Parts: sequence; structure tokens; C-alpha cells
Amino acid sequence: MSLNQASPLPVAPTARNKPEQSTALREGAVGVIGILFFVLSAQAPLTGIAGALPLTILLGNGAGAPGAYLVIGVIIVIFAIGFIAMSRRVNAKGAFYAYVTAGLGRRTGTGSAWLALVAYATVQAAMYGLYGASVSALLASIGVTIPWWIPVVLTIAAVQALGSLNIELGARVLAVLVGLEVAILLAFAIGTLITGGGPSGSIDFAASFSPAAIMSGAPGVALMFAVASMFGFESTAIYSGEAKDPKRTVARATYLSVGVIAVFFSFVSWMFISYYGADNVVGAAEAAVMSGDSTTFVFQALDGILGGWSGVVASILLVTSLFAGILAFHNGINRYLHALGSQQSLPKRLAHTNRHRAPHIAGWAQSVLALVLIAPFAILGLDPILTLFSWFSGLAVAALVTLYVLCSIAVVVYSVRHHIDSWWQTRIAPSVAAILLLAVLGLVIANFTSLIGGELVTAVVLLAVVPVAFLVGITTERRPGQLLAER
Repeated sequence: MSLNQASPLPVAPTARNKPEQSTALREGAVGVIGILFFVLSAQAPLTGIAGALPLTILLGNGAGAPGAYLVIGVIIVIFAIGFIAMSRRVNAKGAFYAYVTAGLGRRTGTGSAWLALVAYATVQAAMYGLYGASVSALLASIGVTIPWWIPVVLTIAAVQALGSLNIELGARVLAVLVGLEVAILLAFAIGTLITGGGPSGSIDFAASFSPAAIMSGAPGVALMFAVASMFGFESTAIYSGEAKDPKRTVARATYLSVGVIAVFFSFVSWMFISYYGADNVVGAAEAAVMSGDSTTFVFQALDGILGGWSGVVASILLVTSLFAGILAFHNGINRYLHALGSQQSLPKRLAHTNRHRAPHIAGWAQSVLALVLIAPFAILGLDPILTLFSWFSGLAVAALVTLYVLCSIAVVVYSVRHHIDSWWQTRIAPSVAAILLLAVLGLVIANFTSLIGGELVTAVVLLAVVPVAFLVGITTERRPGQLLAER
């Protein structure tokens, strides 16, 4: 440059030329397998088996529990047909929010988004309760005594840090954690199958899968626990904004996750029943629950087939299983908040993303929400399993099944309004799913007191959160959105 030429002076940033805050997620960041691990992490397989199976057997239908998993699996597959049909026609990142909005209108859609936030936030808080108790117990076994809420607070900070990084890293972390817990459960199940059952058990297909076995005892309770095991499969659509080839990825990941979850839980639970024997399994589950540590039902069986090391390893993997599930729900809630912020149903700031294209503002909001939900239980000194885990798990199941029903109805209405010809995918299957899911919801409400292990007043208060959250979403919806678009 010539000395005679004037050098350009620096220009102070102004509102006009200041770069706009990014709200874009990272496109093409995760494929079918990555999304599958997010979903499997939300199910937390070892948590579902070690924490819920003894209660399913004791309070539900006994040896028929594996059949209940298959029944719910079939219902969810029917529901998924319409769910996937919508994912191919509606381009949005809010899953339930987007699909219900497309079919039933923006206000109803926002109400469904609030229900989704209630479902995911409460199930994550419930997992934090079990996580804190598990970590505290694990440390107590080596002579270190700490309150359950201390590891919870530390883990909230760790999850916030991981959630602010790129999504591929989160998928890799979850792949490792889920892979380990699935491996030990499959090793036990295959070992039991090869040996023909445990010391006093035997392989009996009819005792677990015949209609009489499935409908024995209290099948409604068993079906509720089976619904809980499926929790989070619909999060496949939440990651559509970051998926490689979203139209195919979401569909494949959804069907794959539902199939894997249903078959896995059914097969593994059947092998635990085969280990103890169909005639003895209820007594074994009752002994474990009455001991104050229901996980012994699973850990003792692992020791019997795989050796003494497996119970110790499984107790550690239970903690990592919970951590994986917590991280998966953290990511899912973030993306719901991001979608609502993009749509301006919540403050637009929630849609801001960082240099990793992760919704970090939504992440901070979610972490604060987790602290708010957990704090009362810690301050009042309540048992994290009997209250936090039990109450919020029940509330989450009620909210989620309600969402399934709304989404099924929305698919039918959308197909009628847009004159879509694929009757099976968009009218018949969603209608059947809505009827079946309404029946499941009726069972959830009728058995809610048993599900949460609480009193009637507690059950009524918790169930009231579902319609209240839905109404809050409807009444707070004010602005037109720009996120939804037909494909």
C-alpha cells in the first residue's frame, strides 16, 4: 500500500453491522447409529432391568412381565407408523410440538410442547434421584459417606459441560456407556439360555408369553412399567435438525430403536425369570424389594451365571447407565427448548447456539430447571428413591402417554385436511394407536397410586400437573411461528 493512500479506519460495531447470534444446529452431525445410542441411553437398559423389573414382577403380572414388554412394543410400533409419516411431511425440530401443531394448530402444539418438557424434565429428575442414591451407596461400600444430592449437583455440572460440546462427542460417550451395560445383560441372558435356566429355574416360554400369563396378576401395572422402558424412543425426531439425511435417518432410527428396545427388554427379563423359575420368581422379587435394595434381584442372578465379579461391575454400570440416561434427556430437553425459542413460544435467547452449534443457553436453562426440581427433596431430607424417583417417574409416564394420544390424533387430522392418500400410515394406524394408547392411559391413571408408591392425595396432585401444563402452553402461545414447513 502506498504511504499516500489513506488507511481504512476501524469501524466500531453497531447494531446494524453486528453479527447476528447463531441459532443454527449443526447439520449432518449424527447418523442412524448415533441417534440410536441417544435413544437407548434414554431407556437406560440396566436401570430399567435392575430398577424396574423386580417391581414389575412383584406388583404386576409376575412371570408374564416379558410378554407385557412385547405388547407395549407392538402398540408403540403402530404409533410409530403415523409418527414417522409426519416426520417425512413436516420439517421441524420439535417432534411432538411440530407434529401436533401441524395437525391440531399452534396453540395445541405449544400445549403438547409443555407436556413434553414436563415428561422429559421429570423423568430426568427421577433418574437423578436414583443416581444420587446409587452413587452414595457405592461410595458407602468403600467407607465414604456423603449425602445423595452432592454427586447429583456435581453431575449436573458435568452434564452441562458435555451438553455444550458438539453432538458427535455426546453420541460417542453414550455409545461406550450403553455398550457396556447392554453387553453384561446380554452375556447373562445368553448364558442362562445356554445352561437352560438357573439353579432352580428352567426355560418356559408359555409361562411368560401366553395370553394367560400376560393377563395374570395386575397386567396394568406391568404395562405401565413397560411404557416406562420405552421412554424416549420418540426423541429420534428431536435430532432431525442435526441428522444426516433426516427423512431416512429418523424413520430408520425410530423403527430400529423400538424393535431393539422391545426385544431386548423382553428377552433379558425372560432370562431373569428363567434363572429363578416361573414358580419362584415372585418370591425372589419380593425378597429383594423387602430387603430395601431391589437391585439384588438382578445382581445375584448375574453372580450366579457370570461369577462374583459381575455383580460388582453391574453396580458400577448402573451408575454409568443412569449418567447416560441423564445426558440423553439433557440433550433432548435442550432441543425442545431450542425449538420453542426458535418459534418464539419461549424467549428467543433459548435458540442461541455456541461455536459447537450446541444450544448452550437452553442447556443452562435445563440445568437450572433440574436443580429447581431436585432441591426441595434434598432440603426436606426426603428419600430420593421413594419420593423423587417414584413420584416423578409416574408423572413422566402419564405426560408421555398423553402426548402419544395427541400426536396420533394430530396425524389423522393432518391427513384429512391435506387429503393424503396413504390411509394405513396416516389414518388407520394412528387411529388404532390412539385407541390403544387411551386404554393404556386409563390403566396408568387407575393404577397411579401403586405406580408412584404414594397416597391418593399425592397421586391427584401429580396427575393434575399434566392438564395444568397443557393449559399453560395453550394460554401462553401468542406469536406466529416460522419454524414449521411442509417437506
